[in-house]
Amino acid sequence: MRRNLWALTVLCLLREREMHPYEMQRLIRERHKEDFLDLKRGSLYHAIERLAKAGFIEEVGVSREGRRPERTTYRLTEAGESEVLDWLRDLLARPVRETSSFVAAMSFVAHLAPDEAADQLRVRARQLECGIVAIGAILENLTPQIGRVPLLEAEYALAMRKAELQWVRALVDDLHSGQLAWSKGQSPCSGGGQAARPSDESSAG
Repeated sequence: MRRNLWALTVLCLLREREMHPYEMQRLIRERHKEDFLDLKRGSLYHAIERLAKAGFIEEVGVSREGRRPERTTYRLTEAGESEVLDWLRDLLARPVRETSSFVAAMSFVAHLAPDEAADQLRVRARQLECGIVAIGAILENLTPQIGRVPLLEAEYALAMRKAELQWVRALVDDLHSGQLAWSKGQSPCSGGGQAARPSDESSAG
């Protein structure tokens, strides 16, 4: 079965206790998991279907309250228990190069003029500042209610944003002072000047 964050989320929630998809969605919202995990809307039931087909979860029963639709309750199987624990160990131990649109932008930033790049980075810094305040508020409000462990991903996100903000501010300062500069469209490999052609290097020798 293809591993993804929805599958991991379902397995971990069911390791806490048996529950139905509606309760899973409620806990995800209450714990702000969607703020820190790339959980695409509408994928929960697909993840449940795949996990059940793989034998990692199984139905416990179907219930109905009043006129509400029927709700199927699921639980973790022994195979699911083994799968999620092995998966978590691997995720924690093995660094993975994850795609980043910001890293991509940095690799081609020389196609913008330095002043323009600095302006856009200032905008990014303001967005990071807002994000830091928002995550701080989540931690302040939820930690007394549910403890620190369920919010470790928020702590990590906060630390990463603070580190990025510090780096972005320093980069803006270097651009503003002229310590870092380039010609618009300059090759990032030129090191501030024109790259030597092979023929020039050979003749210099």
